[in-house]
Amino acid sequence: MLPFDGGTMNTKYDVIVVGGGTSGMMASIAAAEQGAKVVLIDKNKKYGKKLLMTGGGRCNVTNNREVDDLIRHIPGNGRFLYSTFSQFNNFDVMDFFESHGVSLKEEDHGRMFPVTNKSKTIVDTLVETATQLGVTLLPNTTVKSLLFDADHITGVKTEFETIQAPCVILTTGGKTYPSTGSTGDGYRFAKSVGHTITPLYATESPLLSDEAFIHSKELQGISLRDCLLQVLDNQGKLVTEHKMDLLFTHFGLSGPAALRCSSFVNQLLESQPDVTVVLDCFPERSKEELLQSITTKLHQSKKAAKNELAAFLPDRLLVFYLEQLGLADTPANQLTEAQILSIVEKWKAFPIRVNKTLPIEKSFVTGGGVNTKEIQPKSMESKKKNGLFFAGELVDVNGYTGGFNITAAFCTGHSAGVHAAQEASYFQF
Repeated sequence: MLPFDGGTMNTKYDVIVVGGGTSGMMASIAAAEQGAKVVLIDKNKKYGKKLLMTGGGRCNVTNNREVDDLIRHIPGNGRFLYSTFSQFNNFDVMDFFESHGVSLKEEDHGRMFPVTNKSKTIVDTLVETATQLGVTLLPNTTVKSLLFDADHITGVKTEFETIQAPCVILTTGGKTYPSTGSTGDGYRFAKSVGHTITPLYATESPLLSDEAFIHSKELQGISLRDCLLQVLDNQGKLVTEHKMDLLFTHFGLSGPAALRCSSFVNQLLESQPDVTVVLDCFPERSKEELLQSITTKLHQSKKAAKNELAAFLPDRLLVFYLEQLGLADTPANQLTEAQILSIVEKWKAFPIRVNKTLPIEKSFVTGGGVNTKEIQPKSMESKKKNGLFFAGELVDVNGYTGGFNITAAFCTGHSAGVHAAQEASYFQF
């Protein structure tokens, strides 16, 4: 095999990684472990800027579910990751950090965090590992364009120099939190070699509503544990549902249940003006069970309904529901069977109209991206241009909060790094 010769270049490497986030750092480590000469370029002063923000600054580094369950929590093209996860999965992510001296702990819903409760622990470990493996770090450097010929990638052009390599891995992220450097550069690079970008939309994003009770802020700050939130299309058909915590805000709904519904809401909003979500405050109890448990209680009390039912829901939410039915101050023992049923129905199925979500720039994850049909699932290599690889949020894959997106980023980064290094080795003497 002849040595790689892409023309006159200032600097030569085996693998160039563009983007120093979750997938980029892991890609550079994986490539260097294969013996490749690697450079990791990032426009920020420090690496892992977005990773530092995850998990409320604690870094939900992965989730410990089995792979099939993991993929079920990645509704945006999760099946594309089967090949990736067969090579490197969430358990390998945990092993990686444990083997580098980072102890992890499990919290609710299988979420894994560093025992230190600091994202910096994770970022520092990745940067230190890359450095120890000889990865060249180029922070504060912006890549302007890809360099390529008819058949193959030949390198990148930065604002300072031209860098040559037979393999380039793009890990530039989506369009969320542009302050972290995710400004959509990767989409432009991918298009320059013929890739298509599927429509971009916000996922894992709070839901915005124009309902009067949202504007009045009367429910702002109320949180519910393990409630059920359903998304219905304009025919009333169930699109998705999630049983998790929910938070009423000054603009609408947030918390895990709302965030997990957001990608489905945004896709429906492409063809309808608003979307109905339905809140069930008692998903573990049937309408009949609730009806039976409160009927006897109410009929035996002379207190106002809002006082007798105070144990069931947060005070402001209970009063809100009862006021909507005109029953807040009605003596409990004067409620009719029909009125009690209307209370239960309100608790079990409260519709809320959602007009939009926060924009991509203020959302957690970007939906859409480089079309997965144009990427080799095993290697993460482009089908359009030899030597070009993709990983992380730039690809049209998105999951729920809870460590699923970070897992996809770590694992696609690792696969891209390994295969890019292997391909680059063919260009060495």
